[in-house]
Amino acid sequence: MKFSILIANYNNGKYFKECYDSIMAQEYRDWEAVILDDASTDDSVRVIKNIIGSDNRFRFFENAGNSGVGITKSKLIELADGDICGFVDPDDAITPTAISSSIKNFRKQDVVLTYSRFMSCNDNLQPVSPFVTRQVRNNDHYFFNYPIQIAHFVCFRKKVYRNTEKMNTAMKIAEDQDLYLKMYEKGKVKFINEINYLYRLHSGGISQNDNKSESYEYFAKVIFSAMKRRGLKKINGNKIPDEYTHSREIYSLLEYQHSIPYRIKKKVIIFIQKIFG
Repeated sequence: MKFSILIANYNNGKYFKECYDSIMAQEYRDWEAVILDDASTDDSVRVIKNIIGSDNRFRFFENAGNSGVGITKSKLIELADGDICGFVDPDDAITPTAISSSIKNFRKQDVVLTYSRFMSCNDNLQPVSPFVTRQVRNNDHYFFNYPIQIAHFVCFRKKVYRNTEKMNTAMKIAEDQDLYLKMYEKGKVKFINEINYLYRLHSGGISQNDNKSESYEYFAKVIFSAMKRRGLKKINGNKIPDEYTHSREIYSLLEYQHSIPYRIKKKVIIFIQKIFG
């Protein structure tokens, strides 16, 4: 079972060596790394090409012009030759067993996506704090990954991806959450209770700076699209709007999921799903 590591780069060549080292240290050996540079304005292309050298397990491509993250990640999936795909940002890294622990779960035919815990790190990729996550409930039409649980290191079956609406190329932010919800609708997702991803916090990070409010808005649009895709009319007795207007209207529909009775019920269902598969 071949694994495709997908790397969308834009001006992060200076961090790539640690990402590269983490790929080379993988316990699982049947992998390829597909890198697509989105018209970087720094020396990323030169730096990355020098690092990967002539190793044919690394395939390097360049966009003719800056296309944005949605288009770039969509292209990466299409370029992948592997059965399983997983995105790794060039300024981050994965742990040595990240791919092998994911592959073990994909040996089960009904698993379409895996995700794990990740460690937030400083600019030097030194651990700061782990992100708290856990197994989500499967087969739930009202699951929207809010608050976020499905996060790094996310891996998915390419053949199942082909049967979705695929990556939304118009997305500039939250394109990953859109993908996760589409995959969630196609089968079981499995949480791997290991820290398999090192997430670097630095001033150049796209999702870490002044995009919080914009990200919040994009995520609301992702959730609204999922509601429509699933044919939902109401949530907890409240009508879903016919057209998207504002993020507040969407998030308010999900407030009931923060209540104690709902959370207890969810935990019980997840426990039962774990026992009976």
